[in-house]
Amino acid sequence: MPKLKTRKAAAKRFEKTGSGKLRRRKAFKNHLLQHKSATRKRRITGLVVVNERDAENVQLMLPYL
Repeated sequence: MPKLKTRKAAAKRFEKTGSGKLRRRKAFKNHLLQHKSATRKRRITGLVVVNERDAENVQLMLPYL
């Protein structure tokens, strides 16, 4: 069997927690921030756990994570 390749774009975006769940960054915090309120920007800061429906697809992209 050949080795599986990691999707490098996904490897840069996801990380695994100690319990084995996948974490991702929240969207909409890159640019066009001047019209967004401070409350909204605080809410979209930080990491969240990937939804269980999406986690299977992400895991396929990251076979050795």
